[in-house]
Amino acid sequence: MNKSNSFLNTDAWQSLQNQFYKLNKKEFHLKNLINTKNRLKNFSKQKCNFFYDYSKQRIDEKIFSELIKMSEELMIREKFSDMTDGVIVNQSENRAALQTATRDFSNRKIFVDNKNILPDIIQVNKKIKQFSLKIHNKTITTKSGKAFTDAVIIGIGGSYLGCNFVYNALLSNYQTKLNLHFLSNVDIDCFGKTISKINIETTLWIVISKSYTTIETMANLNQVMFYLKNNDLTPENHLITVTSKGSPGDDPANPVLESFHMFDFIGGRYSITSAVGGLPLSLAFGYDVFENFLKGAHELDEHAKNTDNKKNIPLISSLINVWNFNALEYNAAGIIPYSDALSKLAPHIQQLSMESLGKSVTQDKNFIDYTTGAIIFGEPGTNAQHSFFQLAHQGMAFPIEFIGVINPGFKKEQAEFNGVDNHQELWANMLSQSYALATGKDNNDNAKFFPGNRPSSTIIIENLKAENVGKLLSYYEAKTIFEGLILNINPFDQFGVELGKLNAKNIRKEIIEKNKNYNYEIREIDDTSKFYLDLLYSKRLL
Repeated sequence: MNKSNSFLNTDAWQSLQNQFYKLNKKEFHLKNLINTKNRLKNFSKQKCNFFYDYSKQRIDEKIFSELIKMSEELMIREKFSDMTDGVIVNQSENRAALQTATRDFSNRKIFVDNKNILPDIIQVNKKIKQFSLKIHNKTITTKSGKAFTDAVIIGIGGSYLGCNFVYNALLSNYQTKLNLHFLSNVDIDCFGKTISKINIETTLWIVISKSYTTIETMANLNQVMFYLKNNDLTPENHLITVTSKGSPGDDPANPVLESFHMFDFIGGRYSITSAVGGLPLSLAFGYDVFENFLKGAHELDEHAKNTDNKKNIPLISSLINVWNFNALEYNAAGIIPYSDALSKLAPHIQQLSMESLGKSVTQDKNFIDYTTGAIIFGEPGTNAQHSFFQLAHQGMAFPIEFIGVINPGFKKEQAEFNGVDNHQELWANMLSQSYALATGKDNNDNAKFFPGNRPSSTIIIENLKAENVGKLLSYYEAKTIFEGLILNINPFDQFGVELGKLNAKNIRKEIIEKNKNYNYEIREIDDTSKFYLDLLYSKRLL
């Protein structure tokens, strides 16, 4: 492998090779590391009302220092800054990656192809604000004059995951003006479940697709159009598109209620602060809430871009990930928010991380022989404790990121049970789990022995107001990008999703022929797929 520009080739990583051996020594077990003087003070950072504690990670001052030196050797923060300035960082697709521009309040200019892109972004947001206000004040209504009550997002992957996370996070602190629903899966039962929750007459349908060609989204749109027609409703009164300028979804020949533009320099999984999230979230909570969400994201963007490496929260987190997955050889990581409102965070970060970092070649197309990504999964605490924490404590070890929220959205008086209220009980569990993972417990009965030495970090935010949810989003985006830069891979393309789609195209052709002629013999596919299609048409096990 050509190791040019690889973190493996830095002087700092070479120095870190000499640190591996000591981690198996007794004094470097986490139960001892976390009790060293000023451990929490020295291994935590606070900025932008965002607290990050990495004191329970398997590092010491020397390892931390070398990791920071590695990031400096690789000029990671300078490369991140280049990205925010419009430099082509998505080299395989020859594109900029300017999700940060969608929440930039600095009044500077950012150029793509010699054009300042900020006026176009501002214009889209202005249009979102005006349109959502017209829906809320009933200037725009159904054909019969009724107010809209619901909106269904038709989209998959990055077209809905981020919005779903933010919508659920904000529900605990804001009253909804419209209820959001998500039609993502092409499974017809997903459609059936969606329509069971809405009044078709007072529902807006928002199609989110940059190309307006994504198979699953177009199939669901076709189903929705069929449903609208059967209920004597028209797309001109009920359908909204969020798509690229000039795409089939932005065609005046196919009129819709309104259309909002996406930009080529923003990838799907990074698009929540564009119209992809801006329109649905503004309809749900009002544009002011969405703007506050943008301001929070911008604040942490600026921290990621401008803060010195050794104090830079998302950069430190990304370095720890590289250390955990390459030096300590963990192959999975958990995201455990002790907040039910953050129940959709892990699925969003799962896509953000695994689609961005699941790569097998470097930026210069050389095959990689180091770890570039990990399995990301999660569930809110305390549910997770009764799901997979048995594995976390006594089975395969994996790092965990705990997230705590100081103030819950529920503002009424809480009952006490065993001397504590529910929110205090939640925190007691969060704190005890991270401590138990680190320290373990000796026991003469091997079945009750806990090895400990299992790393975790803890993030604390004050509440789930829009600004703080924006900071949480920006943290994970910056962390992912930093990690991609350290690993010398492109965190903005996703060619890995294409192969399965190509295979589906061949199978789909056979299904089409069979639909035309039931006596058609399926043959132009592999025998296993043919067997399963026979089951589909027989509607029973053979």
